[in-house]
Amino acid sequence: MRNRRKRGSLPFRKIAPNMVTSGNLLCGMMALFLLFHGRFVPAAWLVFMAVFFDCMDGKVARSLGGGTQFGLEFDSLADVVSFGVVPAMLMYVSYADALGLWGVLAASFFALCGALRLARFNVVHMPGPFQGLPIPAGGLFLASFILAPVSLHPAAAAFLCFGTGALMISSVPYGSLKGLRKGQGNRKKFLLLAGILALTFVSLQSAAPLAVMAVYVVSGLIRFDWEKWLSRETGEGERAEKKA
Repeated sequence: MRNRRKRGSLPFRKIAPNMVTSGNLLCGMMALFLLFHGRFVPAAWLVFMAVFFDCMDGKVARSLGGGTQFGLEFDSLADVVSFGVVPAMLMYVSYADALGLWGVLAASFFALCGALRLARFNVVHMPGPFQGLPIPAGGLFLASFILAPVSLHPAAAAFLCFGTGALMISSVPYGSLKGLRKGQGNRKKFLLLAGILALTFVSLQSAAPLAVMAVYVVSGLIRFDWEKWLSRETGEGERAEKKA
């Protein structure tokens, strides 16, 4: 009996990342309940809150050395809800409801593309930029229209769902900072970017998230590599290593 208990028990370092991922899924479920009661803005903010847990579960797993295949699959399932289903429902109930079946198809298409994007990411691991718009970015982009708030024609909302969904399953490269190691970033550019973000939120306020996400969505279409831009130049990096 003792041996069976030892074999069946999981160490905390493997459980902790999944507990953080549960926060992501919880945000998604809470957002759906808020949608049911017509509270669209708080539901949209919960999509942004889910990003915090989505980022932290990977960091916790790496710091504890407890990343597992189960955790990877669980993370994808949580992302489907928080960044796929919730933003799709937000766009439908806020804008595309008037289109009837077309509104349903547009919202469903976005959620379906998000699930396909996650499945492809789990199977095909490619270094460098993301292949296709990441589902968290796609979900945040749609949720930002609720926060702005922007008055969209139902047809425009459907187009955004179709277009954003298509970008997620495309091969358009989107910048990723995962390959940027500590000490490799250009401090001046990071400070410049932080200053621009702060100014954007001060000046645009509730419309700031939409502006930021729109820039990221467009950056992939124009092939702008955020990791390359924020990295030190080769010579600068070598000098920094020598000083260290």
